[in-house]
Amino acid sequence: MNVLSLLEPSFAQFSARPALVWDGGTISFAELQGLVAGSAQRLAAGGVEPEDRVAISLPNDWRFAVATLATLALGATAVPLNPLLAPHERDEILADLKPRTLVTDVARDHADWAPPVDTGAPAIVLYTSGTTGRAKGAMLSHAAVAFAIRSWAEPVMALRDDDVVLAVLPLAHSYGLFGALLAPLLTGATVALLERFTPEAALAAIARHRVTVFPGVATMFKRLLETSALDHAAMQTLRIALSGAAPCPWEIADEWRRRTGVRILRGYGMTELFRPISYLAADPRDVPDSIGRPVPGVEVSIVDDDGRVEPAGAIGELWIRTPCAMTGYLDADAATREVLEDGWFKTGDLARLTEDGFVCIVGRKKELILRGGYSVYPQEVERTLAAHPAVAEAAIIGVPHPELGEEVAGVVALRPGEKVTADELIAYCRERLASYKYPRSVAFVDRLPRGSTGKVIKAALAASGLPRS
Repeated sequence: MNVLSLLEPSFAQFSARPALVWDGGTISFAELQGLVAGSAQRLAAGGVEPEDRVAISLPNDWRFAVATLATLALGATAVPLNPLLAPHERDEILADLKPRTLVTDVARDHADWAPPVDTGAPAIVLYTSGTTGRAKGAMLSHAAVAFAIRSWAEPVMALRDDDVVLAVLPLAHSYGLFGALLAPLLTGATVALLERFTPEAALAAIARHRVTVFPGVATMFKRLLETSALDHAAMQTLRIALSGAAPCPWEIADEWRRRTGVRILRGYGMTELFRPISYLAADPRDVPDSIGRPVPGVEVSIVDDDGRVEPAGAIGELWIRTPCAMTGYLDADAATREVLEDGWFKTGDLARLTEDGFVCIVGRKKELILRGGYSVYPQEVERTLAAHPAVAEAAIIGVPHPELGEEVAGVVALRPGEKVTADELIAYCRERLASYKYPRSVAFVDRLPRGSTGKVIKAALAASGLPRS
């Protein structure tokens, strides 16, 4: 089955109602269906066939929705790319992906609807940094995407057809794509598009469109809490908020509820899965240090280094088995085998389970830094820092951040006789990396601490009192 077939009942039942709204524009479900059909025809005329890969680099507006749905309609694989990627980063992904085409704009063409093409190709490929620092494409089947958006729409958010969901999360990422776009369209809810988050813009959009559901990240909630305009009146239409990507501290969720009267449903997911662990709309319980419990259809296990299952309360690696896990990384069998075993996905996160099944994250086995929901692999940033002529060696670590979860911090040793400031090195990286990847602080040492094998001991750096953001 093509997952787009799930949306056909919404196109028919809610044809006259708004599917997408934004400041100054509205697209009904019927118009969206016609635009998707028109865009699919244009893609096909350009040579796109079933099972081809279509890269999509568009911001959070109606064009992204149309291009993604049109690609799915053709039985091709949609590959959303973050518009914040630096040119060379995007080029590396495109070289790996080898797409039939790259979509950077969409014409407002209408056409008659044709049934979506069934295909065995992945529905979506989402790129993520993995264990090597090289971006890898996580392949998600049509069945996996169908399970994901149903799970978002039903147990997680309990969406209704009269809901209005704020889409300010990056739609090129799993959380925004599934939770803020596809799940709402599945249920006949309206998606309120907001291209860029600011507290003022979010509050204005919530008021203007009478938003009822707000999927966000901890950073957004923290910044909104810092505004004097946030109160019960400002959130009067909102019934729930959701957090994802970087963990949302309980202090933020608690203060948000006290200030607004609205609960934040905290949860956990990643590019390769979706949101396998979450608080659910129908369950009023909250455990302050937990990210929730497995959603229906998902299993979790805490495993020690030898692969043995740990009892409740013990700390081990979190493994997850879910129908919406990726089938593998694109053209990367070895990397796939590292994380998938007998249907279980090895998250690399250290966690414990409570007696009643709540999952508590306590750390990570892998070095991947999660900054505000974006994945930053240290090796990539280290290579950039080390390319500066004044730098002899560099290390990147994640340091705690109250809003983002983690911030990117650099530690460098300079070449003899060389001088450079931290600000100069930060600017150097900022010019060469995506905006969420470059270090916000750089500390200087005479030499990096290394173990007997020559590997940098990053735990020693993290414990040395480096600048916190």
